[in-house]
Amino acid sequence: MKKIVMKTTLIILGAALLFVLVSAGCAAVRGGYASAPCQVVRAEGDFQVRDYPALTLVATPMQDDNHSFMRLFHYIDRQNSAQQKIAMTTPVFMTKGTNASMAFVLPASLPLTQAPQPADGNVRLQEQPAGRFAVLRFSGGMSREHETNALAQLQVWLVKQSLTPVGKPIYGYFDPPWTPPFLRRNEVMLRLLP
Repeated sequence: MKKIVMKTTLIILGAALLFVLVSAGCAAVRGGYASAPCQVVRAEGDFQVRDYPALTLVATPMQDDNHSFMRLFHYIDRQNSAQQKIAMTTPVFMTKGTNASMAFVLPASLPLTQAPQPADGNVRLQEQPAGRFAVLRFSGGMSREHETNALAQLQVWLVKQSLTPVGKPIYGYFDPPWTPPFLRRNEVMLRLLP
């Protein structure tokens, strides 16, 4: 009987230790990158209203997530006019539907006028204008179901707050694909009328 209790205790402690290590490892990976700068104006649970400055983005059409990601990764990994290595940032922004795109935010040290031109014709530089956004943070794997549910929750919250969104939702993904879904940080954002 003591052996069974001892084994059970060791299994539970081992599982707890594994959870702590995985959690810390995922946070360390995410924490190793700069994030798009913003100022939180209001917070309520997982909902926030944020002000973002103008952001320089490198973007590509999103026909296939993996190819889109690699085109952007190649740009920051020296496939640009300056053959310059550019730091990775979080989140990776995505828009869905017609004209779906994926974008990386360039570091603040690279404004649009100084960013090197992409070597790939399917990659472009653009500026996301400054503005106020309503944001909902959610976890889980990247799926249409999670995105649809998160967007619906954000829209309900906006109605309760008497805030008016404009434009398409932007999804932000912060973690690498090997991060367990329950530990992932994802966001859906809607620009607000001034």
